[in-house]
Amino acid sequence: MTVKKTTPRGTTTGASGGGGRAANQRADAQRNRARILAATATAIRKNPDASVGDIAAEAGMGRVTVYGHFPTRAELIEAALVDSLERGEDVLSGVPLDGDPGEAFRRLVASSWVLVDQSRALLAAALKELPAARIRELHEKAEGRMRALLLRGQREGVFRVDLPVSWLLTTTHVVMNGAAEEVRAGRLDADDAPWFIQAILLPAFAATTSTTTIGEGA
Repeated sequence: MTVKKTTPRGTTTGASGGGGRAANQRADAQRNRARILAATATAIRKNPDASVGDIAAEAGMGRVTVYGHFPTRAELIEAALVDSLERGEDVLSGVPLDGDPGEAFRRLVASSWVLVDQSRALLAAALKELPAARIRELHEKAEGRMRALLLRGQREGVFRVDLPVSWLLTTTHVVMNGAAEEVRAGRLDADDAPWFIQAILLPAFAATTSTTTIGEGA
């Protein structure tokens, strides 16, 4: 049974009313946070140097509200990047990686490129605001998926074994971000980028009869 109490003005309110208001406030805060993060990605796409004021305007709210959620621009950029990566993880987790490792690699590159293309402006802004180690840390889950695929490809004789997987991952990262820069500069069409990326990486990673495992004799 709900216990009622009388306010000083003589009105009655349920004891559960405070909990309801708190729940509504939390829901409002979550909605505001989501709006801010979405606005951050949009504002950064329009202007990589967008200020907190620009982002607040894009979200349709005041800077004070934005600062209430994210005290600094760096924290805001990081949160937007994390949000983007989490959404990307939902996409990448659905990419089938079974079967031939080379074909699986094509599928993963194509899906990863879509995400890189969508978030390239945000990533560029993050590179200015966050340490490189932090950005690499945020990409660990996606990188782990690519690492597992490359390792399987090495075991099955599809990918070369004379180079460590860490180097293959670094090369993939550099080529994909290089493609993003070419698209940004207008020298490459975003729809063509996956083909260009695969045209470089697949031949470079392919196993040959002349390759030997690092540490073995020639």
